[in-house]
Amino acid sequence: MLSVVADVGGTNIRLAVCNIETGELCKLREFSCAEFITLDAALVQYFSTLQGEVKHLCVGIACPVEDDRVVMTNLSWEFSKQALKEKLNLESLYVINDYTAISLAVPFVPQEDRIQIGGGESKTDGVTAVFGPGTGLGVSHIIKSEGKWISLDGEGGHVSFAPNTREQADILLLLQDQFGHVSAERILSGQGLVNIYHSLCRLEGKQPEFHEPKQVSQAALDNSCELALRSLTVFCQIMGGFAGNLALNLACTGGVYIAGGVVPRFIDFFKSSEFRRFFEEKGRFKDYLASIPTYLITHDNPGLLGASVYLRQELESIK
Repeated sequence: MLSVVADVGGTNIRLAVCNIETGELCKLREFSCAEFITLDAALVQYFSTLQGEVKHLCVGIACPVEDDRVVMTNLSWEFSKQALKEKLNLESLYVINDYTAISLAVPFVPQEDRIQIGGGESKTDGVTAVFGPGTGLGVSHIIKSEGKWISLDGEGGHVSFAPNTREQADILLLLQDQFGHVSAERILSGQGLVNIYHSLCRLEGKQPEFHEPKQVSQAALDNSCELALRSLTVFCQIMGGFAGNLALNLACTGGVYIAGGVVPRFIDFFKSSEFRRFFEEKGRFKDYLASIPTYLITHDNPGLLGASVYLRQELESIK
């Protein structure tokens, strides 16, 4: 009898078999979501590669999961939890937000898979914030209560973008013309980096050369385009301001962790960026924030790790 965990994003789906006793993950596979019309098609294909019957499944997915009907935000997939459980003949099915999973991974991420960017020591009894620019912008917080890790769900990626410089305000005005409401996700995501770059091009009266996030980041890193470099610089500034807001919201003395697929593409640039300065620049609370550590998660599969934590807690395997 097998237990499987899945991490479903807007672009890729990752899956693994979880050892319920130890938390060890094996049989890791990754597929492009575009290969499948539905989630259950991807799961059935993965299950067919395993030796044994899958009876427990935990899915971390990039969308709200309050009701039986799950509709993804940045992908056309939708499904009924109950129908999925019945179709796959499962004993238990848990569907959680992807950042619920990623946040639950934080206490279990090895030291070598996290990079500290400023601040002091994290407090083990403090609230911890986790966010990450990827296809979208995921946000969550975690606390420990009665020996169990609990994720405080939310949709913090869709709060209104708050500029902290004149340049950022100019970008906001252009994006308001385009989108109306401008969420943090419109800025802090793969497409958000493109939105920043296109906005800066408009402000300079120039035609954009790039239309994909990797194109912008690569042109910035090889210093071949001044506006791409400026875009990545502004991206890190805004990310710092957003992270500082998260830290203040719930007094996150446990630290603020950055996950997601975007930032690991430019780790060295990020480490030397103005991220930390914008994180701390909150007026009278600058000294308060200076003591709160920020980290970049470099673990390959925090979503799978966190989904395994959730599943094992539900099955009461983590002591």
